[in-house]
Amino acid sequence: MPSLKEVKMKISGVKKTSQITKAMNMVAAAKLRGAQEKMEAFRPYTSKFNEAMSNLSAGANPDQFPLMANRDVKNVELIVVTSDRGLCGSFNANIIKQVEKMMADYEGKGVGVSLVCVGKKGLQLLKKSGKVRKSYTDVMANFQMYNAREIATDVAAQFLEEKIDKVEVVYSEFKSVAVQRAKVAQMLPVQPVVTEGEEATKISGDYIYEPSEEEIMDVLQPLYLNVVCYASMLEVGAGEHAARMTAMDNATNACKDIVSNLTVVYNKARQAAVTNELMDIVGGAEALK
Repeated sequence: MPSLKEVKMKISGVKKTSQITKAMNMVAAAKLRGAQEKMEAFRPYTSKFNEAMSNLSAGANPDQFPLMANRDVKNVELIVVTSDRGLCGSFNANIIKQVEKMMADYEGKGVGVSLVCVGKKGLQLLKKSGKVRKSYTDVMANFQMYNAREIATDVAAQFLEEKIDKVEVVYSEFKSVAVQRAKVAQMLPVQPVVTEGEEATKISGDYIYEPSEEEIMDVLQPLYLNVVCYASMLEVGAGEHAARMTAMDNATNACKDIVSNLTVVYNKARQAAVTNELMDIVGGAEALK
C-alpha cells in the first residue's frame, strides 16, 4: 500500500489538473459562442451563393470555363482542414481517418493523391505520408477570408495548369456541440449545385442577365472557391471549440472520480497507520509488565 504522503501528493496533483481542465472548458465555451455565431451567420450566404451558382452553371458550357473542365482523373488533391491545437478529443483524428480512407481508395484505383494541410494538427499527422504538397499552419486560431482566398487561388492555379484533375475539401461539419462529423465537398472542377423538389422549382426558369452569364461566371467561380474554403474553415473552427469543451468536461469529471478513489485509498492507508501505531503502543505496554 502506498504511503500517506504519496497518496496525498497524488490527490493534490489531480485537483490541480482538474482546475486546469475546468478553466479550459470555460475558455472553450466562451470561444465557441463567437465561432458558432460567425459560422451560422455565414451559412445563409453560402446557401444563396450555391443557389446562384446552380442557376448560372446549370446551362453553362464547361468548355468556356476552365474551372468547370472535367478531365480523366489521374491526380487528386485533398484540402485537409483541421485545428492548430489539440486537447479536443477525437476531433482531428476523425478527419484524418476520413482522409486516409480516401487516399487508400484513390490509390487503389491508380490515382495519384497530394495533400494541402490547413491547420497544424493535420500536417503533424499526415507529414509521414510524404504526400503533403503545401501546408498552412497557425491560421486556424484567427483566420480571415484572405486566408481562404490564398488557399483557393493556389489550388485553382494547380488545376488550371493540369497538375491536378480534381480537388476535394475534407473537414468536420458542425452538427451540434456534441456532434461533429467528417465531411467531403468537391471544390474543383466546379459542378452545378444539384437541387431537388421545391428548391429546384423555385430557381428554375429563364433569366436575362446583365452583364452576360459568361462575365458573371468569370467573377463568381473564383469567389465560389473562396466561399467553399472559408465555410469549411468556419465549420472546423466552431467544431474544434465544441469538441475541446466536451473533452475538458469529461477530463474534469474523470479527475473528480480519481480524487474520490484516491481519497478512499488515503483513508485506508491512514487507518492502517493508526492501527500499526496502536499495536506498537499495546506491544510496548505488554513488554513493560
